[in-house]
Amino acid sequence: MICGVYDIPAAAFTLRGVFTNTAAVHAFRGVGRAEAAYLVERLVDAAAREAGIDRMALRRRNVLPPEAMPHATPMGGVYDSGAFERNLDLALEAAGWRGFEGRRAEAARRGRLRGIGVSLFVDSAGGAPTEFAEVEAGADGILTAYLGTQDFGMGHATVYAQVISDRLGIPFACVRLVEGDTARVRMGFGSHASRSMRAGGTAMVLGAGEMIAAGKDAAGELLEAAGADIEYAQGRYTVAGTDRSVGLFAVAAAVERAGGRLAGSAEYTTDGPAYPNGCQVAEVEVDPETGRLALIGHTLVLDMGRALNPLLVHGQMHGGLAQGVGQAALERVVYDPDTGQLASGGFMDYALPRADDLPSFTTLIEAVPSADNPLGVKGCGEGPTTGSPAAVVNAALDALAPRGVTHIDMPLTPERLWRTLAASRPRSSITRPEPGR
Repeated sequence: MICGVYDIPAAAFTLRGVFTNTAAVHAFRGVGRAEAAYLVERLVDAAAREAGIDRMALRRRNVLPPEAMPHATPMGGVYDSGAFERNLDLALEAAGWRGFEGRRAEAARRGRLRGIGVSLFVDSAGGAPTEFAEVEAGADGILTAYLGTQDFGMGHATVYAQVISDRLGIPFACVRLVEGDTARVRMGFGSHASRSMRAGGTAMVLGAGEMIAAGKDAAGELLEAAGADIEYAQGRYTVAGTDRSVGLFAVAAAVERAGGRLAGSAEYTTDGPAYPNGCQVAEVEVDPETGRLALIGHTLVLDMGRALNPLLVHGQMHGGLAQGVGQAALERVVYDPDTGQLASGGFMDYALPRADDLPSFTTLIEAVPSADNPLGVKGCGEGPTTGSPAAVVNAALDALAPRGVTHIDMPLTPERLWRTLAASRPRSSITRPEPGR
């Protein structure tokens, strides 16, 4: 993802690993992705400033157009779809970009420094390429889906049931989900890298197809017809060309009476990662007397492929934004420089974002379905975190620009902002690029 959403013909980077005695860390939402987006989007803003080009104009000049898809990056990623400039347009409109200078002037009258920042981002979703699912219909009228993914707050029981209910034409209330039970689920790779619906959901759909195919002979016996003449639609097996039919669960009961079970399973392997993408706009205010940063507004436009349950997607967007904002503004691991003792080992010391640290987010779905899986999904969990640190820091630097500040590192704590302002150049030495150049 080191090239982001831009048409960069050549790229190279060096990665250095450092051996350390600090505490072990593990993957958090969007691990590695936020760093890639941060590097690219900070460079775009810095390049615009150095070249005297409007930052939006520079992005538009280099962003990949939809007709460039599929696009192979120099780093080996292959974007199958995306409307990156459309995401930018929607985010700027929703964030009120055109009216920002008026809001900046009003903040200045209150003694505050106001800034606005943008981040275009692309996320790599996929993780382990293979996933397993088994689907079983029972005589009790319950359809059970056994999945190798794992729900830890994403609403799997809802969205998996939606998909299988729609595909098989059975009531939503008839579907049960089993995850995380190694006595009942034969294999699986869990939930990570925004892979659950793309990998697990597709395996479930394929397993359901195997189950339906497995029931045709039993349905044929009940209907006194050959299995080859049996069709399935909307919860019923039907003899082709007739109105003679039998329900899915009646067939399951017949299979159980014969000592079997009506089930089908599948392993699905993806061809490679999917690439959710989007645009974020952050608006902040800085109190120059204290260094305190306030997030005034944050807008996210996300292309996660087809949105199977928009309510759950918006929930993922809000949670991911909170985690990305926390990385940008609050969260910091601190060690005592003399003893090496971890000084931020608990949540009394490690500053996670709380409700009063966050604005009312504006989240928009701009879905471009993916063609690499039958559900058209890409993934929605980590894109919000991926793009938010760069948007917040770009906004903070826009706020500090009149004071001569051109660089600051995360997290944007009050102390760091106050010290940066104290060491900055006089306002009179700063020039701003002309908009639109």
